Amino acid sequence: MDLSYLKNKRILIVDDEQELLDLVVSVFRNDGYQNIATAKSVREATALAKEFRPELAVLDVMLPDGNGFGLMEQLRKTGDYPVLFLTARGEEEDKFRGFGLGADDYMVKPFLPRELLYRVAAILRRTYREEKTLVPLKNSVIDFARAEVVRDGEHIPLTAKEHALLSALWRGAGRIVTIDALCEAAWGDNPFGYENSLMAHICRIREKIEANPSQPVSLVTVKGLGYKLLVEDK
Repeated sequence: MDLSYLKNKRILIVDDEQELLDLVVSVFRNDGYQNIATAKSVREATALAKEFRPELAVLDVMLPDGNGFGLMEQLRKTGDYPVLFLTARGEEEDKFRGFGLGADDYMVKPFLPRELLYRVAAILRRTYREEKTLVPLKNSVIDFARAEVVRDGEHIPLTAKEHALLSALWRGAGRIVTIDALCEAAWGDNPFGYENSLMAHICRIREKIEANPSQPVSLVTVKGLGYKLLVEDK
């Protein structure tokens, strides 16, 4: 399986030990990852994340101005991307706390570089599917290349906003894509205040992809959190 498309993902690494930071960066770069940013504190990481817009974060738990758990919660407010904890804190309570907050994985130092790479690849592969032109749904097919939906032989065009929203939902297919993440995908860096517009666009998308828009089976609502796109295995 060709996973080269994952190597351009933006990775943020946060650790206050420079030697460890240099080691992790070297491990990633030697494996072909080049788009990497580093930070040594909560403050530095939160500021950097707004500009760098990471697609994966590797976090230490113990940081000089806070901890990785609090940092993760702050980062998740700016983007719904995966998080792996890489830390000397190996107690079960810490692991449970990390996973309870929604971390995708938890590794304890010292670590094997190859294991880190395998775990990161697994997270990226689950989170970021390789781009496809045709995506089959229960009652229709999304054709991203033509920006249209095909349902019952009819070709229904997608607007730019609908295309952006469906692309974000497809990248997270089978998982909850938050309201904030969808607003950001459609309206950019300042997505706040677009929730009502998002709901209207979701309704119009359902009219195009669903056999019965009032009872959706492909684009479902997860109350209070966001939406989920369910894709058929064809």
